[in-house]
Amino acid sequence: MDFAVIDQKIGELESCIESTIPVRVDEQLHVGVDLGTAYIVVVVLNEEKSPVACAMEFAQVVKDGLVVDYTGATRIVRKLVGQLEERLGRKLEKAAIAVPPGTGEKDCGTHRYVVEGAGLEVTSVLDEPTAANAVLGIDNGVIVDIGGGTTGLSILENGKVTYVADEATGGTHLTLVLSGNYRISFEEAEDLKKQQDRQDEILPVVRPVIQKMASIIARHIKGRDISAIYLVGGTCCLKDMEKVIEKDTGVPVFKPANPFLVTPLGIALNCGA
Repeated sequence: MDFAVIDQKIGELESCIESTIPVRVDEQLHVGVDLGTAYIVVVVLNEEKSPVACAMEFAQVVKDGLVVDYTGATRIVRKLVGQLEERLGRKLEKAAIAVPPGTGEKDCGTHRYVVEGAGLEVTSVLDEPTAANAVLGIDNGVIVDIGGGTTGLSILENGKVTYVADEATGGTHLTLVLSGNYRISFEEAEDLKKQQDRQDEILPVVRPVIQKMASIIARHIKGRDISAIYLVGGTCCLKDMEKVIEKDTGVPVFKPANPFLVTPLGIALNCGA
């Protein structure tokens, strides 16, 4: 795996949060909608599947990977899609979505209805770690997607997913611990978690939660020949958390420079015609 190439792709997408790459009026666009526990992200790729625009908004309309505020989720997706359409100067029509591994058919349907309610036709529904692998390109190992609400994983053997799992421990739990430790509001703790200059201070405080995530991973890979763990998801942006997981699982752990945007990009890459 060439992380330099992966980081370059993610860097291109990062730049599209603030800037927009022009597209032709007749060009086929690929859209990915990531309904996260902490953020909703919409990614647009051009015909060559290169990033051209990206928009996101902090939201608490999803809990543990499930939509709990349908109206709020639909409103935010519609708003983000509208912003992107204005930036690109054309309408977006189709999108791919992703759900946590093992999500039931009913809950998959709710994710679909949110995006359809925002005016997009859903062409693909996939699980989040599998979406991430469209970017990582892993043949063997386990992809762990740690978002705001859940720790989801997909085990791959010879390029095929052989096992998926998802449990309710994620970035929200880190925020709650920080809120209690520093006696600040949830919103203030969420901001604190993202401050780069305080990452070394934060890690020891939230270490028990990261160790819980590591125990989830270890339990699901027990007895399997796992050579490496690959981390994606916004929670994995926390500096050095991969070292904690590697120590507790005994398996080498890797993550891209910005794990937050891996899954949204992978979702868009899976948007069919």
